[in-house]
Amino acid sequence: MTNLQQTGDYASLEDTGGQARTRPEVQRTLWQRIIPTRWRSHLFLIVACIIIGFPLYYAMLVSTQSNAQVVNFQLEPGERLARHFKVVWEDRNLGRYMQNTITLAVTITIAKTILSLLAGLAFVYFKFPGKWIVFALVLITLMMPTEILIVALYRFVTQDLSWGTTSFNTFLALSAPFMASATGTFLFRQHFANIPGELSEAAQIDGANPLQFLFRVLIPISWNTIGALTVIQFVYVWNMYLWPLLITGPRQTDQVVQVGLRSLLATDTTITYGTLMLGAVLASIPPVLVFIFLQKQFMSGFQLSRDK
Repeated sequence: MTNLQQTGDYASLEDTGGQARTRPEVQRTLWQRIIPTRWRSHLFLIVACIIIGFPLYYAMLVSTQSNAQVVNFQLEPGERLARHFKVVWEDRNLGRYMQNTITLAVTITIAKTILSLLAGLAFVYFKFPGKWIVFALVLITLMMPTEILIVALYRFVTQDLSWGTTSFNTFLALSAPFMASATGTFLFRQHFANIPGELSEAAQIDGANPLQFLFRVLIPISWNTIGALTVIQFVYVWNMYLWPLLITGPRQTDQVVQVGLRSLLATDTTITYGTLMLGAVLASIPPVLVFIFLQKQFMSGFQLSRDK
């Protein structure tokens, strides 16, 4: 009888102890489901997103408000969005400026990508005298921003080539000097250099010429790098200001969006903050869409490894 009681007591104590041991585990599991383990990191990221996103949110609010509402710092939408949109899109020709800039950005991005692919192919798979000297010169151009060459480039384009007199010549003057990219050449050269050489040898055995090897082998495994370069170059061309300002001059029909936004500073001899913010928000939409569409390729485009 005593043994049975002791056994029963031991079993009950074991059950009680087991419940006591499992309860904190159950509670801890439910707590982890509600609040992540790294809640400090999540909290920091949420605060950072709010701080970064608030200026854009406030710009969208200002684009719907009058000057009086802006001065009073009202955090509620106004009723002037339609009026501001008419002024920006029709009266100030922002729609025409965005069309010009999209055409320019797409043209330069496509040309830069094609020339960078060909240059990267030549630097990796071709042997010619002075190859490393030429590649060193390409790298040196990475250290020379456009502003350093702006005067000489402007004289060459406008005086020697006589571009900028008509709309077609203006488009050539805006696009031709930026169709070659040292950044793209370096990016594709490094990417192709990390691809196993056995692919090139196999293509040569199959009788493929260099262009066939480029289009059938290299490009299909380089879409991430192409997408990354596309995002970089599109945003760069979209934000160009100084060169279009010099080339287009006062001609409004050939103007780009970044220069055209200056016309929104003065509306009826006063600064209308609503139209200015609306123009800035509209001008930021195309590069954001390009980044969203190619964000996967952009994020993985710089992960160069031999697995590609």
